[in-house]
Amino acid sequence: MDLEEKKEALINEIVERELAMFLATPNEGGPSVCQTRPQSFRMMRRMTHSTHDISTLESYLDDLKCAAAEGRNFMIEKYARMDNRLPPLSQNPLLDKITDAECAFLREASARYPHAIKTRGGMMFRNYCRCELEPLSDRTLELYAAEIDRAVKEGRNLAEARYDRLWNMLGEVSLAAYDAKLAAKS
Repeated sequence: MDLEEKKEALINEIVERELAMFLATPNEGGPSVCQTRPQSFRMMRRMTHSTHDISTLESYLDDLKCAAAEGRNFMIEKYARMDNRLPPLSQNPLLDKITDAECAFLREASARYPHAIKTRGGMMFRNYCRCELEPLSDRTLELYAAEIDRAVKEGRNLAEARYDRLWNMLGEVSLAAYDAKLAAKS
């Protein structure tokens, strides 16, 4: 198995474990619309993990396995944190560093591709990102922060790379081409 196949296998296992947690997450008023669309969930989570390297993916997979062994559900924890129903799960300073960088990536990508990347407000994304990161182990956070540092040093925008992957999965040539197509229609 080459590195790209290994990465895809890791992402597939991670996404299936996340989906199981997501489908087991109780929702006031019954299942959410998102829970009735597992293929959309898979696609969005594949997009999310597409920029991680193998070591980060392996560490995150270990986090998911440990959580399951402990009876924890990262999705329940994330959404409970988003609704302020739980106190912070971690105080690791890397949470703010990663969240700040991801918010900057998203702002820059949205400004560059305003038709293909719509944001619904920075504070909502900031809260989502931070709450998604809190259940992760310190090791996974350290690896993720190192990825952020490398991306910044290399001039790569991780949000742009993720959206490029998403639009490609949806049949578009690239994020830039899709943005141009949408701009021409408006």
